[in-house]
Amino acid sequence: MPNYRVGRVSQEIQREVNDILQKRVRDPRVQGITITDVEVTGDLQQATVYYSTLSEDEKTVSETQEGLNKAKGLVRKELGSRLTIHKTPELFFARDESVAYGNHIDELLNQLKNND
Repeated sequence: MPNYRVGRVSQEIQREVNDILQKRVRDPRVQGITITDVEVTGDLQQATVYYSTLSEDEKTVSETQEGLNKAKGLVRKELGSRLTIHKTPELFFARDESVAYGNHIDELLNQLKNND
């Protein structure tokens, strides 16, 4: 049953990190992001938190990543007090490119439609 536990922990982390970023992190660089997925290693030692941003602007995207990296310690500490697991996983933030890719596909389809 370990896979069930990993799935449960990743869902819990996703919910809590979303909440922590909205309510506890005051950094304007991380406002308006959405946590889309969390992948936890089988030993629950590391968690990759995937997020999407409304902006596709390179500068904004890199500032958001910097803000998340800066907030990592606070988020992990807060997560530690909320989760009921022995050791809080080390967090890594990664941008979810699938949302941007989906938007790009939408734009291409609209262009095709408009050309007809």
